[in-house]
Amino acid sequence: MDLVLDAYDRFVLTPYLYPASFESTDWRRQLLSLVLITTISGYVIYFSCSTFSYFFIFDRSLMKHPKFLKKQVRLEIQYACQTIPFVATPTAAVFLLEVRGYSKLYYGVEDGTYGWLFILFSTFTFVMFTDCLIYWIHRGLHSKLVYKHVHKQHHKWIVPTPFASYAIHPIDSFLQGVPYHIYPFLFPLNKLLYLTLFLFVNLWAVSIHDGNYHVPDLLKAYINGSAHHTDHHLYYNFNYGQFFTLWDHIGGSFKSPSAFEGKGPRDAVRRLLAAKDD
Repeated sequence: MDLVLDAYDRFVLTPYLYPASFESTDWRRQLLSLVLITTISGYVIYFSCSTFSYFFIFDRSLMKHPKFLKKQVRLEIQYACQTIPFVATPTAAVFLLEVRGYSKLYYGVEDGTYGWLFILFSTFTFVMFTDCLIYWIHRGLHSKLVYKHVHKQHHKWIVPTPFASYAIHPIDSFLQGVPYHIYPFLFPLNKLLYLTLFLFVNLWAVSIHDGNYHVPDLLKAYINGSAHHTDHHLYYNFNYGQFFTLWDHIGGSFKSPSAFEGKGPRDAVRRLLAAKDD
């Protein structure tokens, strides 16, 4: 994140915002800058990705589903907009630790200790590591003591749209993001790869709410896509996974997506419209 902070400092913050007496190396300035950058980036990523997905990927016939709420899209956006600043602040605090050199993030490939093979290895281990932790965090959020206070809001969107991706309680959102932040404090990770993966996980969060249930047949049993996550919203106690179905199989919470069996939300809408025509 220091790469992003340095760019903002050079082109925006130093020339236009901060006085010369407020040194760029001051941790208070860095924290304030990171809160600002993280908040703005959160809104930009959310609106750009969710809007694109809503208009070009999401099947808007799902909005005719009987469990789709009145003015749901507006409610999803409103809740997401309220959540982003509250998530950005603790996230920025973690970024500050990275900027101050407490993580194992490194820059460079060929000139460093770690080469291109390690980049591939890091990508694989990052995805597997976070997938495991998010599964158990997500499952824990469904416990009786926690669910009604934190995670229940996200399940208000029984048939979600891409705008539901960030429409989640701030504590819920931050907890499910913790594995992404833990990894570079435990294992070496290239800084540019870290930024790429951070963008990827945000895109993935949108994609599993996009109502696009198409997955290659060979991957249906392994990839936790929109079809799997839609059933999680519909049935609550299944398909907690983030990227893969591995931990749902291990934890006994896997459910074959209803969309793959002709019983999904789209099928319900088709039957409803057919009944009206009759």
